Amino acid sequence: MTTRPAAISRALTAAAATLALVLSAAACTTTEAPVAPGAKTGIPAATAPPTQALAPYYAQKLDWKKCGALECADLRVPLDHAAPDPAKDLTIKVARVKAHDQAKRLGSLLVNPGGPGASGIDYVRGGAETIGGPEVRRYYDLVGFDPRGVASSDPIDCLDDKALDRFLAADPTPDDASEEQALMTQAKAMADGCEKDNPDLVKHLSTADAARDMDILRAAVGDTQLNYLGKSYGTFLGATYADLFPKRVGRVVLDGVVPPDLTSAELGEGQARGFQIATQAYVEDCVTEDCPLGSTPEAALKGLDDFFTQVDRNPLPTGDPSAPLLTEGWARLGVAVALYDQGSWGILTDALKEAKAGNGSSLMQLADAYADRRPGGGYDGNLMESIFAVNCLDRPDSPDLSAYETYAKDFSAKAPTWGANLAWGALPCGVWPVKSAVGPHKIHAAGSEPIVVVGTTRDPATIYEWSKRLRDQLDNAVLVSFDGDGHTAYGRSNTCVDSAIDAFYVQGRVPKDGLKC
Repeated sequence: MTTRPAAISRALTAAAATLALVLSAAACTTTEAPVAPGAKTGIPAATAPPTQALAPYYAQKLDWKKCGALECADLRVPLDHAAPDPAKDLTIKVARVKAHDQAKRLGSLLVNPGGPGASGIDYVRGGAETIGGPEVRRYYDLVGFDPRGVASSDPIDCLDDKALDRFLAADPTPDDASEEQALMTQAKAMADGCEKDNPDLVKHLSTADAARDMDILRAAVGDTQLNYLGKSYGTFLGATYADLFPKRVGRVVLDGVVPPDLTSAELGEGQARGFQIATQAYVEDCVTEDCPLGSTPEAALKGLDDFFTQVDRNPLPTGDPSAPLLTEGWARLGVAVALYDQGSWGILTDALKEAKAGNGSSLMQLADAYADRRPGGGYDGNLMESIFAVNCLDRPDSPDLSAYETYAKDFSAKAPTWGANLAWGALPCGVWPVKSAVGPHKIHAAGSEPIVVVGTTRDPATIYEWSKRLRDQLDNAVLVSFDGDGHTAYGRSNTCVDSAIDAFYVQGRVPKDGLKC
């Protein structure tokens, strides 16, 4: 990660998201009969449109059509929910896998894998048999969507492929004034490019905008309450929805939490500490065999720091003509993505062995995976752009370079390997061309049904204390804790977590607050 990672910090949440998609679930089968959401409490549906001007959007019926293994549809939403104008409407792309048992169907389960910028459609396409346990998939339609400005839903396009390569390759840990100015140039290129691409859309890409779209989608799939799985940034989206529409909360799970009240600096500092913890866990594992970084955890940590310094000074050949040199920026992305799941640690070790021998190709392939970049050039989505377009509206930062110098010093005191990288990563948000009326704020969701919050103790991207923080803010929530490594827990941890969440979705059985798995 480079600068508060020009591609990682904010993207952090995103990479984890995309990495988590391919992990297999280890879920238990629910044996009791399913219980429909709201059946026990009888909470009023309260699903009328927020304003009469929004009524036509809420009255939509989705026209589902076959699209490969999925069914797909378009949802129409207003650019500005406060002042709908049909001439400026946006199209939200939606996909679903229908419940296996339509006769006993409990409704739709909307899912968001994170980012901001990860595709919910790709999540459903790639995880139709791994999202939730067998009983969840039996009784719920799995519904994925690309939020506004993301992937296939009127995507924001801020930089061409070559410019985005330069942005991600840039030195993420500037050592002097000239390097700081070079990083500022890249930050301004991202900010200015997003505004130039779509000056109207860039003003309406906040998480609150996306949450209001999600309520229209809830109505369009025919549910009176929202059943939802949000991972990583998806927890921010879900919590924001719950605060805006508390009476419409059905069975909602927020896994790997990004609290909506985090400031930009708090996000960077927390992620720096999270990645430091994950790096410590990785090197402790690495030294049990032939570790290229050192023979003890302490030596290996120093070896990784020295490696980043060496690559900064002397980039390595990648064998990819479109990105011929593995810079520190690319190298940090490659290391970071492998820290999202302990199953990738062996791949990282092999890539570092190659890099230490002078070959940067495997680390570059990991960096490509993080950025949704194709080897040979080009990007499969707009993850690396929409991350900033959303986050910089939600969490503005300072335009003063001295603020990032202070961040770097403070973060590095707690996270020596990642502190400066995560500190400088927020620089685009300091020069963002538009500001949202809604900044960081606490979420309460007063009057909601119980919300299940899930936290992983050694999560690199969304530190465990953030899950506790949101659970304490919410008026009606419980916390499930997974003692383990990697980003998020449901579907990639153990049967203790999975069976508790499956029973919540299918039976409405709320896990015991404080459950430890």
